[in-house]
Amino acid sequence: MSTESVRLLIVDDHPLFRDALHSAVQVAYPKVETVEAKSIREALYALERDGTFDLCLLDLNMPDVQGFDGLLRLRTGHPSLPIVVVSGHEEPRIISEVLSFGAAGFIPKSVRKADLANAIRSVMDGEVHVPESYRPQPPDAEREDRARLVQRLATLTPQQLRVLQMLRQGLLNKQIAYELQVGETTVKAHVSEILRKLNVYSRTQAVIEVSKLDNSEFFRDQSPF
Repeated sequence: MSTESVRLLIVDDHPLFRDALHSAVQVAYPKVETVEAKSIREALYALERDGTFDLCLLDLNMPDVQGFDGLLRLRTGHPSLPIVVVSGHEEPRIISEVLSFGAAGFIPKSVRKADLANAIRSVMDGEVHVPESYRPQPPDAEREDRARLVQRLATLTPQQLRVLQMLRQGLLNKQIAYELQVGETTVKAHVSEILRKLNVYSRTQAVIEVSKLDNSEFFRDQSPF
């Protein structure tokens, strides 16, 4: 048990589980101060108001985001804040994605209170925590994932590829519409199709996925623009 004073941000939309997390952290850090947020919007507001947190505990399933978008928004806006995902989704693929997006660890919601406290303590000590049963994807599986992504890219139309490239450049819908000389409604339709074809939840995740490829893979079997 540490006498160190720590400050944590707990992001979960279930009040009972927020209480459970606070109680588990107190096992390791009796002097803990926690700030709770029941949405990503509230979490971002808390960080903007006073971002001096030692750690963030984040549930993936939040009401105002989809998929990994909450983690990505917090990581992008506050890259120095360690974030541990505490989730009921324990599939190895989910854990691998969480770690690839820069999380400091992954803790299943099914763990016992004492194990949860130990996991948080290990992250506070600078380690990356994953469940003991977790095994990273082998290199062959990573290559297969890249190959599947290239195949999905091949289903995009030339115009959708142009839109995706502009998303990679950080352009907003209205800027893309201006560049392509089309309406914003048309751009939104293209973005929706891109997300569907790439099997991702958000434009941020789409950009991160394609950033894993080099240009030769990105443009394979497609006409450059």
